[in-house]
Amino acid sequence: MSAAVRTTCPYCGVGCGVIAKAAAHGAPYEISGDPAHPANFGRLCSKGSALGDTLGLDGRLLHPQVEGRRASWNDALDFVASGLRRILDTHGANAVALYVSGQLLTEDYYVANKLVKGYLGTANIDTNSRLCMASAVAGHKRAFGEDVVPVSYDDVDRADLVVLVGSNTAWCHPIVHQRIVAARERTPKPKLVVVDPRRTATCEDADLHLSIRAGTDVWLFNGLLAFLDRHGHADRDFVRTYTDGVDAALAVAHATAGDPDAVAERCGVDVADLTRFYSWFAATPRVVTLFSQGVNQSSSGTDKVNSIINCHLLTGRIGKPGAGPFSITGQPNAMGGREVGGFANTLAAHLDLDARGQQIVQSFWKSPHIATQQGPKAVEMFERVHRGEIKAIWIMATNPVVSLPDADRVREALSKCELVIVSDCVASTDTLAAAHVALPALGWGEKDGTVTNSERRISRQRAFLPAPGEAKADWWIVCEVAKRLGFGDAFAFSSAAAIFDEHARLSAHENDGARAFDLGALAGMTREQYDALEPVRWGSASGIQFSHPDRRARFVATSPKSPVNSPSAEFPLVLNTGRIRDQWHTMTRTGRSARLTSHLPEPFAELHPADALLYGVRDGGLARVATRWGAMVVRLRESADQPRGSVFAPIHWNDTVSSDARVGALVNPEIDPISGEPEFKHTPARLEPFDVDWHGFVLARHALAIDGVTWWTRIQGERFTRYELAGRGPKPDWAAWARRLLAVDDDDADWLDYRDDGAATYRAAHLVDDRMHGCVFVSPRQDLPSRSWLSSLFAKTRIEEIDRVGLLIGAPPTADSDPGPTVCSCFGVGRNVIARAIREQKLSSAKEVTACLKAGGNCGSCLPEIRRLVAGARG
Repeated sequence: MSAAVRTTCPYCGVGCGVIAKAAAHGAPYEISGDPAHPANFGRLCSKGSALGDTLGLDGRLLHPQVEGRRASWNDALDFVASGLRRILDTHGANAVALYVSGQLLTEDYYVANKLVKGYLGTANIDTNSRLCMASAVAGHKRAFGEDVVPVSYDDVDRADLVVLVGSNTAWCHPIVHQRIVAARERTPKPKLVVVDPRRTATCEDADLHLSIRAGTDVWLFNGLLAFLDRHGHADRDFVRTYTDGVDAALAVAHATAGDPDAVAERCGVDVADLTRFYSWFAATPRVVTLFSQGVNQSSSGTDKVNSIINCHLLTGRIGKPGAGPFSITGQPNAMGGREVGGFANTLAAHLDLDARGQQIVQSFWKSPHIATQQGPKAVEMFERVHRGEIKAIWIMATNPVVSLPDADRVREALSKCELVIVSDCVASTDTLAAAHVALPALGWGEKDGTVTNSERRISRQRAFLPAPGEAKADWWIVCEVAKRLGFGDAFAFSSAAAIFDEHARLSAHENDGARAFDLGALAGMTREQYDALEPVRWGSASGIQFSHPDRRARFVATSPKSPVNSPSAEFPLVLNTGRIRDQWHTMTRTGRSARLTSHLPEPFAELHPADALLYGVRDGGLARVATRWGAMVVRLRESADQPRGSVFAPIHWNDTVSSDARVGALVNPEIDPISGEPEFKHTPARLEPFDVDWHGFVLARHALAIDGVTWWTRIQGERFTRYELAGRGPKPDWAAWARRLLAVDDDDADWLDYRDDGAATYRAAHLVDDRMHGCVFVSPRQDLPSRSWLSSLFAKTRIEEIDRVGLLIGAPPTADSDPGPTVCSCFGVGRNVIARAIREQKLSSAKEVTACLKAGGNCGSCLPEIRRLVAGARG
């Protein structure tokens, strides 16, 4: 065993501490939560718990490539630098752009921003954090004068009322949700309100769920502001001493949302529920309002943020224990990127792109240039690529051909671009397919630096694995290109520690308390001190500092606006996109873990049963979802938790794992005019059946070349790969097709098959030395045999005779042979196992299920599903 390494999780902005320890005999690394880290105190969600599953080198980009051919680092870097130099000299700095990512470490982010803004002299750099947190940043800056999060996780623990807005916290930030649940075990019990159009897993723990109509958040919170004012709940001393602009904000709130009955009707909620929420907020001094993508990802996201902040300012519930508005970030280092100026409209160290900010940063960098005007935000950046104004783009650690709205236009833009450079750690993504140069970057476990989480806490991400192949740190790659462009002295960093030191010194340069962001106390650390750095939160303990010149916060008058694109006769539904419990972004990491892919394995769209009936689609069938911008084919899931008139689809699937499931291609490119954040939650759509002649699936120990089918998706299993298939047209000779697919050309192979020409069904299994090697099932019906039962056969060292019988009849041979679809990914517990334990052992609560099976005992994100199973057994 090697020494344990303390590092941080690479997924969401909770910023959980992780301990990595090499296991014996070449087994995967043991990954566990760090009990000493103040973000998670040892707990990890299902994704964090499965990190050890994702560390293999299969599918890694290990060597530089130029025009699809392997190249040396020198040749690849020379190619990049010469291409950039040619375009800079011919077309100027605004013809070059960088698109970076919240997956980068702060040190990577810092040198990329320094190169573009201080040495190329343009602000043509933006980040995929634009897609998730830009509205929060803009709202913070309007209200506080700086991008300051005025709340910590400790405040969530102390609150007497927690309001979750546009956040399925139980699935997307499970460790924060478990802190909320844990706090609710105290006496008196804190209240929990969830504001979300969908009934999500988070709602299972709520005292009140406000299923507001999509896009009506500003009406809701303007109504709260007017209610608080009308009923005498304003903290007049706080407002008078620390704020400006209250009269204008109140005037708009009373004018637009002063009548609770009208607000309830507009928001689509019961007026009694609305006034209950308003009354709870009014009566509770310690209230924290957490908000996430449901608020930010909107064409009026910034106003939504400020409408929430206004309510906290009016009541003085900010900068006090257990009170404040809290933006919970999506990516592990979205906050670090904000600190170094990763956005196209900011400079490093929380400075603005104004004369004062330009002077401070340029004087510190001693740079030949400084950006003098804002660059294009993410959507506009790729639009400029499409128009040919940006002729070279360098994309780092992100996959915009999947994640950006109107993603087919992004793909088209890259196909027209003169020079596309991609730095990534994986060998195959939708974006890498467009690259002229592919540069192998380090992945999690290999790279070294810092990240900042949602509560402003800086943590070390430490390497515990050697660099694979020729992969290099992103900061090293940027610095090497900068040297070749003639900026060697400014980029002569020898380590991430040296970069962090410069970043810390810049934050304190000409600051004098003007900005809350000041890491001056961390400047001057030795390499050893940097390596040993413990998690530390910057700013005051409460996080509150108003950085406007007069040191006063600003109320912002927010006028409610309807979404720009409304449903129509052609597109009558509203498409809402988001994350699911066990997947992350475009699945390049989580898609490698069998236990994470087993919960919701296929791309899907979720629709209310009444809408499914209306549009002629059925549960479990394939459906085509279309908008003005694109279309996709996915599995249809009926759910009464989905509001009428809307359809929900996850963001994760892409062309490397499914034939036609990139939801980004459907999303409208409308943006918030202030933050530039896209409208991911409200795209007019239609839904129709996608008829096929046959359905099928294949499980195989080796990867297969799938062609000649109409629709497919690939799923990583334990010791096998699973393919879900559907086809149109004449049916082939199934036996010949199955043998060819599984590469079985030996007439003496152990081949079990069964065909029913009348029912048009076929099933076959290939065994090698009495072990399952592959199986194929096809039918005109979609209700094919249990995949979980068949998956379990791949774990057996020997297929028994009863298993062979099961394969031929196409059903589990015994009642307990099929564990059922995964419910608890952390411990791999299936639905049938849980249901059987509830029934046989007369379990009456989720706690009893956990005590019996462990299910729900780690991150707790499956507890709502377990509770439903318990309730169903009672019914």
